[in-house]
Amino acid sequence: MSTLAHSDLLVIDGLQINNWDRKVLQECHEGGVTAINATCAVWDGPAETLRAIAEWYELAAANSDIVVLADSTEHIAQAKRDRRVAVMLGFQNTSPFGDDYRMVEIFHKLGVRIAQLTYNIQNLVGGSCYDEHDSGLTTFGKIIISEMNRVGMLVDLSHVGNRTCLDAIDNSARPVAITHSNPTSFVDTARNKPNEMIDALAARDGVIGCCLYPNVLGGEHTTREEFCTMVARLVDRIGPDHVAIGSDCTCNWDEKFVGWLRNGRWRPAASNPVPPTWPAWPQWFAGPADFPSLTEGLQETGLDDGTIVKILGTNWLRLFEDSMKPRTAEETP
Repeated sequence: MSTLAHSDLLVIDGLQINNWDRKVLQECHEGGVTAINATCAVWDGPAETLRAIAEWYELAAANSDIVVLADSTEHIAQAKRDRRVAVMLGFQNTSPFGDDYRMVEIFHKLGVRIAQLTYNIQNLVGGSCYDEHDSGLTTFGKIIISEMNRVGMLVDLSHVGNRTCLDAIDNSARPVAITHSNPTSFVDTARNKPNEMIDALAARDGVIGCCLYPNVLGGEHTTREEFCTMVARLVDRIGPDHVAIGSDCTCNWDEKFVGWLRNGRWRPAASNPVPPTWPAWPQWFAGPADFPSLTEGLQETGLDDGTIVKILGTNWLRLFEDSMKPRTAEETP
């Protein structure tokens, strides 16, 4: 039986999209979360995203006793020592880049370290998991990935279509991530990933963050044992170095925001047959304060301590280090 203490672990969450304030930051702190990929843009264009980043700067300055904005793995390690939460800013879409590849470097200089290529529908970069026909990675998409590789920004494929996902893995000079999805063999939904995608990701040294969002988890009645057993089986399939956690926590939002996530500005809200609402979360994991429960569940599966340490944090730490360091002259696009 594992003897790991949750409080001693380096815990990194592959993605959260909360409505951030001090209360939510305290929940992360209480849950022993060391670092988070925090979504600061979804449908937002360049100007809107600048304001969102400015708001993060302001929030971090006002709560510097418990949070720090991080742009390197060194900042994450220091946050653990300081008992603070390290936040890495991330996008869940490439809309902040507009149609200008140069925006990749601009946002990198502002602290953004992770960007998902598409969010639910086709964009200039490629196809989405909900598109009827996935176009694959576009020429612009290849340039965006090359720029992300160059400056040191992690490519995220969580909401990306299957064809575009494989294209992106093949076209990236660095390992990439699926920050918050599960295997379709666990829950068969378009947001989850077939084994072909997961195997290709692992073969290129990438990491998948197993996700607790109810729509990809199987609903509020999915048990901790079922989820943690899925994580253990995924370790069996692709190895302990490629599996992590991406909770996709959505704390502190009202129902209006879930409508914005579903619709953006690309379709009228009235086109939804039923008004969008947030799904109910399982009792054993309702938010970031419940990360100790997840640690207990992983321990109960019989996974060894070294593997649990990797799943809860050090796999993300290694991937961040691989993807965010400056590219050498020997690396090819």
